[in-house]
Amino acid sequence: MKVSLNWLRQYLDINIDPEEIGQVLTGTGLEVEGMDKVESIPGGLAGVVVGHVLECGKHPGADRLSLTSVDTGAGEPVSIVCGAPNVAAGQYVIVATVGAMLYPMSGEPFKIKKGKIRGEVSMGMICAEDELGLGESHDGIIVLDKEYKPGTPAAEVFELEEDYVYEIGLTPNRSDATNHLGVAFDLAAALNVNHGANVAVQKPDVSAFKAGSGKPVKVTVQDASQAPRYAGLTIENLTVAPSPDWLRTRLQAIGVRPINNVVDVTNFVLHELGQPLHAFDLDKVGGGEIIVEKLPKGTKFNSLDEVERELSDDDLVICDANHQPMCIAGVFGGFDSGVTDSTTKIFLEAAHFEAGTTRRSSMRHTLRTDAARVFEKGSDPNVTVYALKRAALLLEELAGGKVTSELLDLYPNPIKPLEVRVRDQRVVDVIGADLARPQVQSILESMGMEITSSDDAGFTVAVPTNKSEVTREIDVIEEILRIYGFDNVPIPQMITTAMIVAPQPDPNYIRELTGDLLAANGYYEMMALSLDESRFYGEVEEGKQQEGLVYINNTSNVHLDVMRPGMLQSALGAVAHNLNRQQNDLRLFEFGRSYHLKGEKYTEVNHLTLTLSGRKQQETWHPEPKGKNAAGFYTVKAAVELIFQRLGIDNYRTSEAPADEFSYGIQYHKGPMVLANFGAVLPLHLRARQIKTDVFYADINWDNVMKVLPKKPVQVKTPSKFPSLRRDLALILDKRVTFADVERLARKAEKKLLTEVNLFDVYENEDQLGAGKKSYAVSFQLESDEQTLNDKQVDKVMKSIEGSLTKQLGAEVRR
Repeated sequence: MKVSLNWLRQYLDINIDPEEIGQVLTGTGLEVEGMDKVESIPGGLAGVVVGHVLECGKHPGADRLSLTSVDTGAGEPVSIVCGAPNVAAGQYVIVATVGAMLYPMSGEPFKIKKGKIRGEVSMGMICAEDELGLGESHDGIIVLDKEYKPGTPAAEVFELEEDYVYEIGLTPNRSDATNHLGVAFDLAAALNVNHGANVAVQKPDVSAFKAGSGKPVKVTVQDASQAPRYAGLTIENLTVAPSPDWLRTRLQAIGVRPINNVVDVTNFVLHELGQPLHAFDLDKVGGGEIIVEKLPKGTKFNSLDEVERELSDDDLVICDANHQPMCIAGVFGGFDSGVTDSTTKIFLEAAHFEAGTTRRSSMRHTLRTDAARVFEKGSDPNVTVYALKRAALLLEELAGGKVTSELLDLYPNPIKPLEVRVRDQRVVDVIGADLARPQVQSILESMGMEITSSDDAGFTVAVPTNKSEVTREIDVIEEILRIYGFDNVPIPQMITTAMIVAPQPDPNYIRELTGDLLAANGYYEMMALSLDESRFYGEVEEGKQQEGLVYINNTSNVHLDVMRPGMLQSALGAVAHNLNRQQNDLRLFEFGRSYHLKGEKYTEVNHLTLTLSGRKQQETWHPEPKGKNAAGFYTVKAAVELIFQRLGIDNYRTSEAPADEFSYGIQYHKGPMVLANFGAVLPLHLRARQIKTDVFYADINWDNVMKVLPKKPVQVKTPSKFPSLRRDLALILDKRVTFADVERLARKAEKKLLTEVNLFDVYENEDQLGAGKKSYAVSFQLESDEQTLNDKQVDKVMKSIEGSLTKQLGAEVRR
């Protein structure tokens, strides 16, 4: 949000260095992210002064040039060659002295230099309007209509304005600071409390407002919960024209393009008071009546930017008597009812719309207007009429309008200041400073927050309706701390700490170890929001909430309405974000949590996820066979097993991964305890994110992994100096038997000498093997740390393994 210092000075009588003001604003929580100096004329006409033409004669070498002697207040008069036809002796003119930088209306900026023109010395330039950037005229030089002292800066003659504009990072909880007046109240409070100032905010005076005697436009609000307050009036006899310079300057300083005096006044009041206004051309309001309603889904609306949009049945719309949409409430106006150069009478609207509805409409139609940003933060319902009067007075002054109707104000359920109980001791505990009650009361009163009652333990404060996010005791304490100043909180002279013995295994160490392992293998850590959209987790009946989801009341981003129940959608969101930016080869990992509601109990689960898409390795000069360099199922499987191997986790079972997330995949588990699910993501989920490439994903239950970690850390073992031996078996097994079953029984049969078990071939042929049968070719690696194994020892081990497989699995060894 942009804030103009000159605009603030309309309400505050302050003469403080702009840098210091920026620091004060930041201290109140309105963080100044940047400050720009703004000049109405680039360069501020530095080096341009008033000159008095003492002599003027023809140039001896050119008929169309004049040779003048000009007093510029610098001592001796200077010689200037001038080509303007209207230059004459005795005039007071504007002179750009040597070294001045000019920014003309057209062409590139240029610097005035000492030179010779047709053999005569010229020590400056007598200027026309367009050469100074003051206007379009180039008919002749500027001749001032009164005498000035030579050398007077031109900036003083033309009353140029120099302004400083602050870029404020406005947080979602600051609904009170969406406008200049709100910022002025914060600035005044901080200056009075912490800087010994005695300044008061001078609000614009609307006492001169007089309503007309005519009946107002008939307005019907079908659902008062969507538009709790709706006010308006009729203004006639308007003359639509360009706005005066002061209004254009104010708007341009904060990046708002001036349009005409009517539209500019609505924008000015929006940024002054934080109340969006909308002006309807009354001649274009069908039936002379306004209805605030929701229209059927798919209704066409021609918006102000001349784009035809389809409305949702959740969009609140301002319609005429024929139910024709004229404006998306609080978001964007319509082309067919907007103010034009021929408009002479308007219906001026000021309303308070429900934040969630406005936010959804703004996001749905990608219309991030200033009005929508104010409403979605929570506008002040009790400033609407004041803003309406302020705008009406400006339109009477600047557009010659006259208020012809009574002031309409539909406000069936007035919103009163919320009363919040605050404990004195809680203020001290949270802030960390011993604030006395009078000091706290002074701070609150400086922000317009009245203490309505008090006792020995605390007090009750009435929170103004412009602070929609201040609803709890802790919120009020935060307001006190903002103005008291974070820098004023004392730092303890002595800091103590307690010795804490880390648990074994240390969760932080294990997490860092795993993260380093993945980073070393080309993975990048990502961090997604814990908030998500409920629409990604199944369809539910309208008005109902899906079972098991943890819903939140998120007024700032209403589409992010649940805590994520799983990690997959966060991963896919990151993939889509990268793919849209041509980052196609992805290896991502995230440590995060999922959130669930079971009955009345909330649970959180820690996860580690891996997400892969695109190529395994970057493109090189060495061509890879087609598809060989693509990340796939075995890439993510290898990564999961690498993690488990590094952490010393083994003896897990294998099953199929859940079909609701994976089109194919594997689950590792120990009994009912799931350790990991991984595989190829279902195309259904990819289509929801508009992802057109394969994505492979692993979800490791980090809580369960921590439970099964070995008590002793993984240790490096010295390789045996004795040779290893390999034996292979071809086993005929039932199809239901998995390799994990074979490996588990083999390791159980021989725990000392067996080091590796690998599956290197699978063969199926019912004609040769029999119905429901398959053949596994399995290798067994045997090794001893004490001696070289002989055939007799190896045969004994293999006989034990064969016997176990035959007995437990019904295996038949193919000879």
